[in-house]
Amino acid sequence: MTQAFHGVRILDFSQVFSGPFGVMQLALLGADVIKIEQPGGGDQTRRLMNEGPDRDMSPPFLGMNVNKRSLTLNLKQPEARDIVHRLMPTTDVIVENFRSGTMARHGLDYERLKAIKPDLIYCSITGYGQAGPRASDAAYDAAIQAASGMMSVTGHEASGPTRAGFMAVDMSTAINAAFAISASLYRKATTGEGQRLDVAMLDTAILMQAAQFDNYLVQGQQPRLIGNGSPTGQPTAGVFPTADGHIQITVIQQKQAEQLFSALGTSHLLSEPDFRSNESRRAAPDLVRQAICDALRHQTTAQWMKQLAATGIPVAEIRTVPEVAGDPAVHDRGVFRTMASPIDPGESVTVAVAGHVADSDGPAVRSAAPLLGQHTDEILTELGYSASERGRLRSDGTV
Repeated sequence: MTQAFHGVRILDFSQVFSGPFGVMQLALLGADVIKIEQPGGGDQTRRLMNEGPDRDMSPPFLGMNVNKRSLTLNLKQPEARDIVHRLMPTTDVIVENFRSGTMARHGLDYERLKAIKPDLIYCSITGYGQAGPRASDAAYDAAIQAASGMMSVTGHEASGPTRAGFMAVDMSTAINAAFAISASLYRKATTGEGQRLDVAMLDTAILMQAAQFDNYLVQGQQPRLIGNGSPTGQPTAGVFPTADGHIQITVIQQKQAEQLFSALGTSHLLSEPDFRSNESRRAAPDLVRQAICDALRHQTTAQWMKQLAATGIPVAEIRTVPEVAGDPAVHDRGVFRTMASPIDPGESVTVAVAGHVADSDGPAVRSAAPLLGQHTDEILTELGYSASERGRLRSDGTV
């Protein structure tokens, strides 16, 4: 059996989250990924969100670069370009997320590399795209959350706009990039042609809010801060307190509302005008929410979870990261993968990597994230560089 991207080689010039995590999705499905890093420092994620003793192998880096080989190249050196050129005949995809124009300054832009490899797929990931007034602007996740309108619908009236507590744009852009590359590889398989891909974080952030933008564009409805409420405006959907915590309930249909009030022991309220229908409940949100809160405070989260879920009501407890990480059902799905630690021989490390399950040839871990430059000699040897040539490249700072 063969994984989807077996035989595909990717040169990954990207760093931080959006590029590396997207490329890793293809590596998990068989792609041979060579991660190009600057000598001496490498991907800046190596040192982000890291409180461990090894400053160059942060937890996020370990989770974004599984199944990759690391080749250090100083792109400012002329011979670094020559090494990339020697890799081109066996390369199918290049991924980079520098500011627009950076790769061109190093002589590694699409047009020049396409001249060597006509069927090349070249994916650039930036904040605002390859053209336009903000093409050269630096962009991080929080900046795009702000620029895309995402923060304008996140938060409470009292708090004002807030950002998501995780890298929502980075991670969704990674998946978007992986999808774009996958589609381009399929196109190449059927047409024999390569393609230039321009993936913008801003575009991805807008697509994540497609329902909100569509509502505005079609009906002129401007989204607002809704806190933990539902975009549907139904007061029966949101986060509610219990006797010992909180639960999320998503009741947006009349039948669900009838089930909810029955389970809460408050079916009699449905005969009152303010509770009778979806429309009437939307018109009296404070009254409806207060009635639900009053009922839920009489039992614990665990009791309500058992009682409400049994009736088919969409409900979930508000869990912490440790609680989710310790859930056997999540581990059974393969979201988390445990592998030999690249830092401590004999130890293991567990990271979140895979987002789907396949009955065969699905996401698989072959190796942990690489140490900086771990495979430089290996790759240069594959390209035909002798030991003396490799030594010279090191001494002149090319690798």
